[in-house]
Amino acid sequence: MTVIDPAPLGVADPSRPTIVHLSGEIDIFSSAALRRQLMSTLDYSTNLLIVDLSEVSFCDASGLAVLVGIQHRARPMGITVALTAPRPFMSRLLHMTGLDRGLPMVV
Repeated sequence: MTVIDPAPLGVADPSRPTIVHLSGEIDIFSSAALRRQLMSTLDYSTNLLIVDLSEVSFCDASGLAVLVGIQHRARPMGITVALTAPRPFMSRLLHMTGLDRGLPMVV
């Protein structure tokens, strides 16, 4: 799992969404590191945090839990977490679990 951090110096442009690009596998082995990185991103995120899933090759329940957990942490901070560009398997997974209704999708 790789996270490409959009603002490595902790500076976000408030007029643009914060975008995080994920790649590789999001599973029980990588989910703790992903959670830490996304929590850190919330500290400097704008009011919209977009998680780009276009390069995610696998995601298990622990990966989904990270996405839901980040959304719950972001809301009180006034940050909306949205997903973009999931591969077909990821779209099916989000739909089967009902998370496609709880996590907004952006184009």
